[in-house]
Amino acid sequence: MGSPAPVIHYSLPILSLHSSTFSSNSNFISNYTKTQNNINNSCTNSCSSSLYCSCSSTSSVDNQRRNNSDFIGFSGIKKIWKHQSFRAHAMSTAQGNVASPKGIYTLKDEPDHLLVLVHGILASPSDWTYVEAELKRRLGRNFLIYASSCNSYTKTFSGIDGAGKRLADEVIKVVRRTETLKKISFLSHSLGGLFARYAIAMLYTPNNSIDHHYDFAASADEIPNALYSPNKGLIAGLEPINFITLATPHLGVRGKKQLPFLLGVPFLEKIAAPLAPIFVGQTGSQLFLTDGKPNKPRLLLRMASDCEDGKFVSALAAFRCRVLYANVSYDHMVGWRTSSIRRETELVKPPQRSLDGYKHVVDVEYCPPVSSEGPHFPPEAAKAKEAAQNAPSMQNTLEYHEIMEEEMVRGLQQLGWKKVDVSFHSAFWPFFAHNNIHVKNEWFHNAGAGVVAHVADSINQQEKQPESATYIAASL
Repeated sequence: MGSPAPVIHYSLPILSLHSSTFSSNSNFISNYTKTQNNINNSCTNSCSSSLYCSCSSTSSVDNQRRNNSDFIGFSGIKKIWKHQSFRAHAMSTAQGNVASPKGIYTLKDEPDHLLVLVHGILASPSDWTYVEAELKRRLGRNFLIYASSCNSYTKTFSGIDGAGKRLADEVIKVVRRTETLKKISFLSHSLGGLFARYAIAMLYTPNNSIDHHYDFAASADEIPNALYSPNKGLIAGLEPINFITLATPHLGVRGKKQLPFLLGVPFLEKIAAPLAPIFVGQTGSQLFLTDGKPNKPRLLLRMASDCEDGKFVSALAAFRCRVLYANVSYDHMVGWRTSSIRRETELVKPPQRSLDGYKHVVDVEYCPPVSSEGPHFPPEAAKAKEAAQNAPSMQNTLEYHEIMEEEMVRGLQQLGWKKVDVSFHSAFWPFFAHNNIHVKNEWFHNAGAGVVAHVADSINQQEKQPESATYIAASL
């Protein structure tokens, strides 16, 4: 009988050169929390004419970059530790297990790509039961699929910003306890897409702000590959790959047929805005564009820019691919226009026939970035917002919504998007489109199985193809 494969052990001196970086590990969660407090407390007097402005005091974004850099540095050290284990394993003359500080594990079983699933309003991680099982089957062991649980049920009422910060904290904890991660992707349904957009801005760090963490004596092959990515930044210290949303109201729900169950009736759309905060709290105000003071841009407009609250557009631009799945009809919660980030004039009648192998997926369009100065909040927008809040009428509401929607579209179309149109017109229960699109329940919403298969294959394609062939650029 042959001798067992050798087990290679580590000794503490291997990391002696990096002790200064490990000091950030013990405090990085507290530093991250302080960063969020700085963001909340700074720049209360935002510019009224433009979203691209700076504060006279120390910028909270600078603080965020500096504190996030501590986390990035620690994340890089973890990758270097992992790289050392691979080198030690390669030096072994036989296949076997490798010893780590956490015990014995098999390298091939360790995931390197974190896929975060984010549910929508009044939902929970159980909504992803079918999707999670299907993705695990199709994507394999390289993926760590994690269904977020920090914003379950009524926690989704506390506002997009509050839920986004909780999601960012949750992602950091997952990254901390999984040393082998190198990449990160997000798959979000409905309101969860807005939570994810806010969270990635909190987790974003530009590449050029972390170089100083790697000035110790280390060879080039010991530095994590993510640092050499041509992408424009990292998310939670990882290389961002896919940002995918399913029926997400990126432009809010105010306006003609943006909230389809109101049937486009002007009276219902008029009274929905003041009633929304009563039923769904701060989240309702933000979705109907009534949050904040009249002279301050509302949250969704700020999230279409890089501003004092966060680098929202830069964080999205860091992802290799951004994909929007939108229901063209029968979605009672989110309209086609807002979920696909299109103007009314950009909506054309979709094909009736599904793509081969993907039932109910009817069209895929690649939209290149459109050069723009980004969204603004001009004085007329402030006047329109005040009129819509204090003396709501159909004319005031329409004027305000048209200004805001155009500014949001201009901001988000600075990025390249892959837009996938979905139509359940031939499904047995077409009016369940909002839940069908992510198969909330395997028995009642199984019409969306083709959409889930399309999502899985798109993620697999990104994983296999070189970055230069798949990167959807941003124009900033």
